[in-house]
Amino acid sequence: MSGTTFTLENPVFRTFLGYAALVLLKTMAMSVMTSYHRITKKVYINEEDTLLAGKKIHIVTNNPTVERIRRCHLNDLENVIPFVLLGLLYVTTGPALSSAALLFRVFTASRFLHTVVYIFAIPQPARALCFLVGFLVNVCMGYMILCKAAF
Repeated sequence: MSGTTFTLENPVFRTFLGYAALVLLKTMAMSVMTSYHRITKKVYINEEDTLLAGKKIHIVTNNPTVERIRRCHLNDLENVIPFVLLGLLYVTTGPALSSAALLFRVFTASRFLHTVVYIFAIPQPARALCFLVGFLVNVCMGYMILCKAAF
């Protein structure tokens, strides 16, 4: 690993930074979306949250829209965090820019598509395919890292 692996001089790292930032920001946006729907649909799961409504109201723990968004967010957390960690390790293996950029783009597209498909309840196998594509990108990077690793 050269001293320029994790610098903006490395085009692979620079490319990874952009795609990692996109999927991390999208994951963070899911929190905002969940909060928005909890507030607008008056879905408060903790008693102290009812203060946001300005009065004590009945606590609702299950709303289909809020739960769908929350599950989508959870799925992002389960997939984006491994992508960021594996991506950082993958950058250290010195991959060609073209192959690295392709993996980063495919993963990012799969996560954005996964969100659209999940939120709008597009029938299966659309969501499963979006998930699988991103998952396979992570497996591919993991495999390439292991091929270069010394045990």
